[in-house]
Amino acid sequence: MSKVTTMRAISQDVLGGPDVLKQVELERPAPRSNEVLVRVRAAGVNPTDWKHRANGGELGSPPFVLGWDVSGVVEETGIGVALFTRGDEVFALLPYPFGHGSHAEYVTGPARAFTLKPSGIDHIQAGALPTVSLTAWQALVELAGLRAGQRVLIHAAAGGVGHAAVQIAKARGAYVIGTASAGKHDFLHQLGVDEAVDYRTTDFAEAMRDVDVVLDTIGGDTSVRSLRVLRPGGMVVSVLPVGPDEFYADAERLGVRAVRMLVDADHYGMKAVADLAEAGTLRATIAGTFPLAEAARAHALGETGHTSGKLVLVVD
Repeated sequence: MSKVTTMRAISQDVLGGPDVLKQVELERPAPRSNEVLVRVRAAGVNPTDWKHRANGGELGSPPFVLGWDVSGVVEETGIGVALFTRGDEVFALLPYPFGHGSHAEYVTGPARAFTLKPSGIDHIQAGALPTVSLTAWQALVELAGLRAGQRVLIHAAAGGVGHAAVQIAKARGAYVIGTASAGKHDFLHQLGVDEAVDYRTTDFAEAMRDVDVVLDTIGGDTSVRSLRVLRPGGMVVSVLPVGPDEFYADAERLGVRAVRMLVDADHYGMKAVADLAEAGTLRATIAGTFPLAEAARAHALGETGHTSGKLVLVVD
């Protein structure tokens, strides 16, 4: 049998709207030392995908293939890979931002970015989880050290990162407050939110106090105003790595902590996500699935801002 040398991928030649995304045929990558080649079965679509599609961000000018979430099957291993063998089902957040490329039939990545896919979930679930779940885990557990009995406020709790964060916080035994429009409050309560707040009618910065941890998924003024709801010594973790300068100065003045972060690929963090998924305490709500060739439709839907949960590309 001849070896496959090409693959289908979603690429773009210019920056712009969803219509710049095209299905193309590219050379299939080969794994380097300490890398695996994965046959993609499903790949999540996240806000960072459509933002990079529109403005290039750290990736600069196209052409490029987007996608950081991936679930699939190990096809080849590079020299030195000991964690996996051909045929293993794995999932990962590829190194962000420069490890992109999962919106294709095959992708390579560092072996230690991956972990084994939980047997109790399918590839669509596994393809939806990495970016949002690893972001929430690193923010709430590794940075904030969230503990049982603490009060956590999660902004945009019905969104991708938000809905994963709610479940992780509940698994840690926290009391969870989530912001979302009123129409999404039933969804929040199904996730386990103890107190849902309609950001359209309630000023959270005036209505809340004695919060231990705030997860800011919105950025801008929201991160600064969130400092006012904290207990002394509490922490706001913003998953937006840039923002207003007063964020740190106001935190010091108020006697609280302020952190900005960018999610980082990590084998052990993904193992924690896998354990939660295997236990049934972490599930991605799937807002829609699309064939690889219809990636532009997924981008267009995601940019409306009206979805709850995750959008996933499914590769035949």
